[in-house]
Amino acid sequence: MGLRERKKHRTRLSLIDAAFELFQAQGYEATTVDQIAAAVEVSPRTFFRYFGSKEDLALDFTVEYEDLITTALAARPEEEPPFAALTHAFREFIHLMETNAAEDTERFLRHRRVLDANPVLLATSFARMAETEKKLTVEIARRQGTDPVTDPRPRLLVAFVTSAVRVGFECSAGGAGHLGSLVGNVENALSLTEEALRPGWDQLSLGSSGQVATKASSPR
Repeated sequence: MGLRERKKHRTRLSLIDAAFELFQAQGYEATTVDQIAAAVEVSPRTFFRYFGSKEDLALDFTVEYEDLITTALAARPEEEPPFAALTHAFREFIHLMETNAAEDTERFLRHRRVLDANPVLLATSFARMAETEKKLTVEIARRQGTDPVTDPRPRLLVAFVTSAVRVGFECSAGGAGHLGSLVGNVENALSLTEEALRPGWDQLSLGSSGQVATKASSPR
């Protein structure tokens, strides 16, 4: 980035950090845009150059999350089974976080703590994440050569994996909050999900009624 872009990036991160310090100290609802701007010594007008609202700032991570995950999935080999492609894409995302500066991971963990403490904000976060899951479902269905409107497997597959990742994140946010624990918890959740699904589940043939054409064996 050029000098101007680096300055804008620093200001953006400063606003995020100041906001979450205030959210944790006095609560999300009690914190105002004016207070956030004042903490960074900028005007509220400057704040709105970066974020449309306080809620947009609080959920800014979901935008970056969506970009990283959808890009990682699209880059997986076409011949890779859909379930493997999705789990590998999430692993790439997690290890990308691991290679970033430690403060970036701490920033994410602070976000999780604030979200978990605010039911309304958490519900909005889930709604935004649902939009990300729709995009992942479309890509998985394309890889399967199926129609997600009539075939539930792409949606189920995405739901399985994203739920596992969410559990891994929540365990990290509620614990010590170290980078190693975050990566380890998400890796463990993904591995458990892989163990729970029979290999090839995402590639079974469905009959005209939408039922599995071949009787599936019990999960391992």
